[in-house]
Amino acid sequence: MASKQEQMNELQKKNLEAAMRLAQLSIENSQRIMEIQVTTAKRLFEEGVQNAKALSSAKDPKGLMELRTNYAQSTTEQMLACARQIAEITAATQAEVGKLVGEQLTSGSTDMFEAMQKMFKGMPISDQNALGAMQTAMDTTRAAFEQMTRASTEAFQAMTQQGTQGRR
Repeated sequence: MASKQEQMNELQKKNLEAAMRLAQLSIENSQRIMEIQVTTAKRLFEEGVQNAKALSSAKDPKGLMELRTNYAQSTTEQMLACARQIAEITAATQAEVGKLVGEQLTSGSTDMFEAMQKMFKGMPISDQNALGAMQTAMDTTRAAFEQMTRASTEAFQAMTQQGTQGRR
């Protein structure tokens, strides 16, 4: 009985370690995104103050319109750059989470399958078909998750490539 409890404890430990890695990844990327947002906001505020000063000293309507147009263009470019950086961080995070979850599904399904095999071996009825069905279900789940991760990563890359081509 103690060996079964030890096996379950080991599975729980592995799951906890994976959850901690995911939490750490989330915290680090959230910090990076907040830094980007704060830097962009500061820069936009400073430019806004400079623009207001320049607008107050404009002598003619043409100069006023040029200042407004330049400020709007600069603001738009900076906001797009900020969004692009956040999207890149998000894509990298998504890929890393996909990798971690895939690893967890792979090792977790193997560990769970082995634990179930040992548990069923100790029982009077040993149904190999049930074990095979469970392993197939776990493998199918892992494969589907990996496929979804690849598809979403490819879609994001295509979207960012289109955005890059549109700016040229």
